Formats: sequence, structure tokens, C-alpha cells
Amino acid sequence: MRFRTALFVGFVAAVAVASVGTVASGAATVDAPSDQTSEPVADEHLPDPETDRLGWENGVWYNESIDVTPEDGLNETELDAVVARGMARVEYVRGLEFEETPPVAVISRDEFREEAGSLYGNVTASQRIAENVYYEALLMVDESTDAVGVQESNTAGGVGGYYDPANGEIKIVSENTTTPQMDEITLSQELFHALQDQKFNISSYPSETTENVNARNGIIEGDGNYVDYLYQQSCENEWEGECIMPEESSVPSDFDPHLGLYQIQLQPYSDGPAFVSDLHEQEGWEAVNEVYENPPASTEQMIHPDKYGEDTPTTVTVEDTSGEDWRPLDVENGTDYESFGEAGLYVTLWYPGYEILSEGGDEDDIIIPYRNHLNPAAGGLDEQDPYNYDYRYTAGWDGDRLVPYVTDESFETNETGYVYELVWDSENDAAEFLEGYQQLLDYRGAQPVPDNESTYRIPDDARFGDAFYVQQDGTTVTIVNAPTVEDLSAIRAGAAPPNETTPGETTTEGTTPGETMTEKTTEETMTDEATGATTTDEMTDGETTGASGTTETTTETSDGFGPGFGVLAAVFAAVSTALVASRRL
Repeated sequence: MRFRTALFVGFVAAVAVASVGTVASGAATVDAPSDQTSEPVADEHLPDPETDRLGWENGVWYNESIDVTPEDGLNETELDAVVARGMARVEYVRGLEFEETPPVAVISRDEFREEAGSLYGNVTASQRIAENVYYEALLMVDESTDAVGVQESNTAGGVGGYYDPANGEIKIVSENTTTPQMDEITLSQELFHALQDQKFNISSYPSETTENVNARNGIIEGDGNYVDYLYQQSCENEWEGECIMPEESSVPSDFDPHLGLYQIQLQPYSDGPAFVSDLHEQEGWEAVNEVYENPPASTEQMIHPDKYGEDTPTTVTVEDTSGEDWRPLDVENGTDYESFGEAGLYVTLWYPGYEILSEGGDEDDIIIPYRNHLNPAAGGLDEQDPYNYDYRYTAGWDGDRLVPYVTDESFETNETGYVYELVWDSENDAAEFLEGYQQLLDYRGAQPVPDNESTYRIPDDARFGDAFYVQQDGTTVTIVNAPTVEDLSAIRAGAAPPNETTPGETTTEGTTPGETMTEKTTEETMTDEATGATTTDEMTDGETTGASGTTETTTETSDGFGPGFGVLAAVFAAVSTALVASRRL
């Protein structure tokens, strides 16, 4: 089990959500449940049912007013009432009955930072070096940066609450350290996670890799965020605003996440709710419940819903052919490999575009257009599915496995390597990923090594200074990384072979970084309706654009991008830190 899931063991966390609203005064005026004969009047509670039922918990109906003053923090009696009504409302919205009441506490941001610090502080040396290798392999976190520290910062600053199935406890994080306050929408998310665990035993799902976690979260967080959406709609309509939603933002003002790592984790929170919403609207809650018996096997199945239950991913193995100086890393109390899946690989190739445009860089270096990641809607991004993770470079994924390599000195020198094998549905899919990956190497400053085939070198004084061997063999792409060109073959026998091609000749395996491998393209210019910017689609003969699974390439032009990017960047940053009602770590 990866260290994150081992330490947080099913830990379900809610990203801090900025929301506006106060508790309405007086009694609710919504309809009474169907088996009641009268509607409530001011300050009158509905009669308790003879037996427990949906929409009633611990003496409180889902549409009752409760006597609380949240502005000065909730005392024990008030908290019990808020939790009881929250449970009743989750039952009413989702149609599932709680089996028991989970304990709930409200804690300050400082308290949560201490908890997160102690959890991440227990990482073993081998776990830490493994995490560094994994995110260095995505060319997102360089060797001089502690990847564990980056993840801790993302967690400590952005979590608004969590449910821990190890003890069944819920904690809600408040920015108000003097009188910590409740956010009812965050509470509803964590209550629903407790309900999921009682009904579907979600903590038993695989959690060894990032891909495992994101795949299972397609249903866990997809269902949770869809329930949150329905809950909030009820708050604004039939419950007539009588929900506890503090006016102050629950997002820390100093929260500055690594958006690359963040966007990988956000994929199930974007694609999952749309998947659940469609299923619920077409077939009802029972069809959604059945998904828990056969949870998504990959992020691919959520990015392309037509592949759910149809396209089983390949289990990739990496044969160890290293020499005596290098060996696969043995991770103490953790998993000694990683998989990022289609979602992680998509963000890997998209993230440079965010860096480039944020820093005013050269738009010609963008690999996946920035806007390709955004699903625009009136006033911003699509409320239930704000992000798109589908692009031709990573569509056609079928499996991946990343294995770190070390020497006896690696724990002192931080010099490491890895073998990353990726399997694709077809040779063309593999070639398209290779095309995108070579552009990523080019963006990071890699240059071909003249004397070695399919070998590249990023200078040592650059952020990701290392040697790389990149090879396609049919439907498999293999990436080998090492501190030097000579170490490549010591990690993977046969890597970086002598270059026997004629000088100046380009082969598929030896394509210069950034150079396209398609022989002929046609261009089709389109206008972005949301921003007015012009984009250009490049398509090989016979290819089409549009639907999931098809080839689609867009190249941003410099004309019209500046103002549009500024607006979208602001929306993107706000939604990235506030849209998600929960995040499972």
C-alpha cells in the first residue's frame, strides 16, 4: 500500500469550499414527509416516527428548523442537532439509511495542519525517495524539491474536513480558530462517506497506486459530489436557504497548491459526478448502487464512460535486468511501484501549458492546449464536470507501471533512476503518446545524445537534469531514466544502444524531441465560443475530432489568447481550490 493510503487508510477529506450563506430564522416551510398528515408550523417540530425511516435521524426531520447559533461556534447540543439533521438530509437526498451515527468534531486549521504534519512526518526514508522518483518521472517535481512536502502542503492547506473509516470519525476543519464553525455542505459530504462505508465498505477498495485511488474515487467521490450538488440545490430551493454555510471563505488565503499534483487528484471529482448523474437520471439510484459491486477499474473508464465495464486495463510488469550497481527500490511499509493511468499522464502533458502561460512563456511550447482541460459554461466552468482529461496523446492508455531504481549511495546522494513501461491499445496510440512525451522532454531542455539511439540528455544545471532512453516496441513505450547515459544500460539492459543510423537520419524511435511523427496533416481553424480565441486542429488523414476516444489536437494561436487566458486562469484557480466537496488520499 502506498504511504499516503497506508497513513490515511481510507482517509476521506473535503477540500475547503468557499460558500456563502447564513442560517435562515424561523421554521422550515417545506412539505412534511409523505406519511405525515400536517405541515409544520412556526417553531413546531414534526412528530417522531414510530420506527426509524429515511429523512429522520436522532429526533430530527430533514426539513426541520433547529435552534443553533453557528456564528459563535457550535456547542455539543447544537452540533448534535446539526449532525442529526445533516444525516436525515443525506438520507432524503440519496435514498439510503444510516446504520449508526458517526462521531463529528469541528477543529481549527492549525489543529489539522498539526495532524497532517504528524502523519506525513512518519514517512520512511524509502517511502520518501520513492515519492520523489514518482513525481520527478512526471517532470513536475524536481530532485531539489521534497515531493512528500509538496503533498503535505496540498493537504494541510486545502482540506475542509475528513472521514476516517478506521475509527468512523468525522472532523470538519474551520478557518476560525477562536470559535470554529461548521459548513453544512462539507459536513454532508463526510456524512455521506460514512454512509458509503456502512453500506458498501469503500475502505476495502484497492489503494496501492494513484491510479487505483483515482479509479475507485470515480464512484466514491463521483457519488459524493453528486449528492452534494443535490443537497445544495435543496438548500437553495425546498429548504429555503436554511443551511449552515458561513459567509467567510473556508479556503485559506495563503493556500497555494501545486496545481499539477492537484489536478491529478481532482480527476475523479470532475468526471465522477457526471458519470453518476447520467446513470441516476437514466436508471435510478439502484443502478448507481450496483457500481459499488463493480467499481471503475481505471481513470480511463471515467474519462471515457463508454469503456466502463468494457475495457479492462492490462496489468503491466517490469522485468528487472539491472546490473550489480543498480536495483529496484525496496519500499518499507509501502508499494514499490506506481501507476498514474490516463488521468495522470494527461496532466503530465497538460501541466507545461499552465506553467508557460502563467509565466508568460512561449506558447509554441504548449503540448496540450490549456483550454482543452476546461469545460466552459455560462459564468465559468461546468458545475458538475469542470475539467476535461481527454486528449489524443493519452487516449488509448491500457496500463502503466513505474519502478524506482537506486544504488547503495542513493539515500545520501539522492541520485536515482526508474523504468516506466506504458501499454497502449494500438501501435498508433503508443506512437501518439511518444510524440507528446518527446515534446515534454523538449520543453524541459532535453537534447538527443548523438552516439546513442533513442537517448536524450537534460543538462545537469537544468531542473530535471538526467539521461533518458525512450523506446516504442509495438504497443509498449518504455522510458528509462538515470543520472548519466552510462547508467541507463546499468538500470535496463540494452537501453541507450550505440546509434547506427546515418547522421541526420530520423527514425521513429530516435525522433528529435518536439518533432512530430505524423507524415501529413490537415488544419482546420475553429473559434472558441467561450472566449473568442482561435484554435487550430491538426489531424492526420482520416482522423476526426470531438467525441471521446477520437484524435483531437488543438494548437493555441497567440492572437486573442492573452485576455482570455487571464479570465480563465482566475476561474481555474478558484475552481481548483473550491469546487471539490471531498478528496480521498
